[in-house]
Amino acid sequence: MSPAVHSIREPESFDPERVKRDFPIFEHATDPQRLHYLDNAATTHKPGAVVDAITSSYTQCYAPIHRGLYPLAEQATSQYERARRTLQHFIGASSPEALVFTASATEAINMVASGWLKPRLCSGDVVWVSRMEHHSNYLPWQRVCRESGAELRFIELTREGQLDLDSSRELFAERSKFIALCHVSNVLGIENPVAALCAEANEHGIPVLVDAAQSVSHLEIDVSAMGCDFLVFSAHKMFGPTGIGLLYGREDRLADMEPLQVGGGMVDIVGDATRESCWAEIPARFEAGSPDMPGAAGFAAAAEYLAGLGREGVRRHIASLTQFAAEQLRTIPDISLLPHPELPSSGIVSFTHRSLHPHDLAQVAGEAGVAIRAGHHCAQPLLNHLGLAATTRASFSIYNDASDVEALIDAILTAQKVFCE
Repeated sequence: MSPAVHSIREPESFDPERVKRDFPIFEHATDPQRLHYLDNAATTHKPGAVVDAITSSYTQCYAPIHRGLYPLAEQATSQYERARRTLQHFIGASSPEALVFTASATEAINMVASGWLKPRLCSGDVVWVSRMEHHSNYLPWQRVCRESGAELRFIELTREGQLDLDSSRELFAERSKFIALCHVSNVLGIENPVAALCAEANEHGIPVLVDAAQSVSHLEIDVSAMGCDFLVFSAHKMFGPTGIGLLYGREDRLADMEPLQVGGGMVDIVGDATRESCWAEIPARFEAGSPDMPGAAGFAAAAEYLAGLGREGVRRHIASLTQFAAEQLRTIPDISLLPHPELPSSGIVSFTHRSLHPHDLAQVAGEAGVAIRAGHHCAQPLLNHLGLAATTRASFSIYNDASDVEALIDAILTAQKVFCE
């Protein structure tokens, strides 16, 4: 038997059991009672409203956008731009032109790294990332620094896993040209003080990119209040479809940015061999090719669905459930939580077991219907810093509740019996 699982108090306005009924995956699973999906940091499931929006886009108003003059094409264009406006309001942007649809958060970061930062970097300049970054918010900066002769530095962490700004005294120095960091770590689950960091960076004229992939599903994002220059996230991590993401950029930054991809739809005039081509206005110049209009419709539907749940209720539910999971994991003597066990987390609990390899634990859990993640979580610089090769990670979302935590604890105890007794 598992340790006693104490009840958690849900906000009166939030009912995870009702929310769960909105997600077809749980209804159509082979055994819905055995599906405890705790890999939400990797990707989230889709509510019926998102599936319906995508289906409706394909079946009722599908046509090339920004191209045709016939009614169906105009309807498709209207839906696509309406999705952009929905997401504008969702993140508190001042203008829809500040939002660029991308294939993913990864592509959005690469667009900024190659199209905005690289032309401005010189040998001796410094670009900063935090030690806790996902590879997607590390490798693009590593490459442009290598190609330009600039230096890539880490904002290191305290023993508790938080940003150690006191030891990064040169962060706002004259040589610093750019800062990129996550809003919430995909391994540590720690929420970084991005607004405060952006405020100080702005005083020194240093642009900041915030990776909101792990926060957008449960924390309210307001780019105006945050004060960032760029912000990225993917739809699939906030209950939307795969294959589409978003880049927010201050309009003056976007106006100075070169397109990463060139082709149809992003150009006004195409010159011949002796004549320059002329890019379209923002954001069109960054959306080469045929845009994913059904994806944008699903993206907007996900934002509307989240807004309808009440962002504060979502935040409180995730915080409460994460703290509850950490408390239950601490009842198992061989479990060590990352970072310090007393720190609150934001939807993510990573841990190690003294005798169990994370992959063995994840396999046993999977056989019991508990979907968790094991590995380095695309954050090798962080795990190398911690002296670890892998961890086990459980990540929580709006359709999770105490029964999922109890199933996780049972799975760990079962794995201990299989491998340790």
